[in-house]
Amino acid sequence: MKPIERAIKVVGTQEQLAHALGLKYQSSISQWVTGRRPVPPMQCLPIEKATGGAVTRYELRPDVFGPAPDGELKKAG
Repeated sequence: MKPIERAIKVVGTQEQLAHALGLKYQSSISQWVTGRRPVPPMQCLPIEKATGGAVTRYELRPDVFGPAPDGELKKAG
C-alpha cells in the first residue's frame, strides 16, 4: 500500500484528508493516489500531522526528505 493510501485509511476518506489539509477539493488527493501527480512537499508535514505520525514525510517523499533519521520509528500500515 502506498503511503498516501495509508494516510487516507488512517484519516478515513480522501474527502476527510482533503479537509484536514485545508484543500477545497479531494481531486488533488485522487491525483496523488493514482500517481498522476506526486504529493507536494509542502503537504507532507501536514499529512504527517493529520495521521498522528502514522505516515511520515520521509515515506511520502523520500526524494525530497531523504530517509527517516536514525531513531525515528517507521510505522507500518
